[in-house]
Amino acid sequence: MDIRQSIHSEHAKTLDTDGLRREFLIDKIFDADNYTLTYSHIDRIIIGGVMPVQKSVTIGHEVGKQLGVSYFLERRELGVINIGGPGFIDVDGKTWEIGNQEALYVGQGAQSVIFRSSDANHPAKFYYNSAPAHTHHPDKKITLAEAVKATLGDAATSNRRTINKFIVPDVLPTCQLTMGLTRLDDGNLWNTMPCHTHERRMEVYFYFDMADDSALFHMMGQPQETRHLLVHNEQAVISPSWSIHAGVGTQRYTFIWGMVGENQVFDDMDHVAISALR
Repeated sequence: MDIRQSIHSEHAKTLDTDGLRREFLIDKIFDADNYTLTYSHIDRIIIGGVMPVQKSVTIGHEVGKQLGVSYFLERRELGVINIGGPGFIDVDGKTWEIGNQEALYVGQGAQSVIFRSSDANHPAKFYYNSAPAHTHHPDKKITLAEAVKATLGDAATSNRRTINKFIVPDVLPTCQLTMGLTRLDDGNLWNTMPCHTHERRMEVYFYFDMADDSALFHMMGQPQETRHLLVHNEQAVISPSWSIHAGVGTQRYTFIWGMVGENQVFDDMDHVAISALR
């Protein structure tokens, strides 16, 4: 378990490039036949990936011991989006078939969660977020067709994109976790610009579908003192509530966003005019 502490905005201003990357960047999400797990003290979100290839993978009771509980989801809920080949997730004996760009919500209290791929030559890549939960909500699979869609931006400003909201109140109830997938149109490079902050929840961006020779500049920091992280394919960035979270790529890309905090109102945000950025 990789543990990240909360970082005060004033402290973040003093960090150099290596310091920013150490605190906010998750540089490895997938490891063959294993899971990765990063625990952030910011709203106690857990971020990671599961990539079963030759064998099934489970996030076992050893994680529960590190969390101070009996098993991983004793007091947590889980959201998973598959960005790889087709696979299966077994939850307490029930099997869910999860294809590419399909999601599964697993409610608080599930004791056994096992991940499998359909084809070792084209393994599933299960990206997940987990948040503390106070009650159980039913498990649910969400297909791309069932996600709530919104198309925003304009090609003239290079930010035309489609937001697919998989785990949101309009689709299913959760305790606090929300997740979705945003795909930029061809030729578009910016996401979430004009940018915003939201004091009532934090967010994690997971960037993927990027060419090997491309990169993305993830903008972070307070609006009047911005910083950036250079991000490559299948890496994630932790965004505190005080930070903007926007990015521009050298080529088109896709990203998964996950939010945890006080509310689940998608448009509850504090917009920042481009002219006000520094």
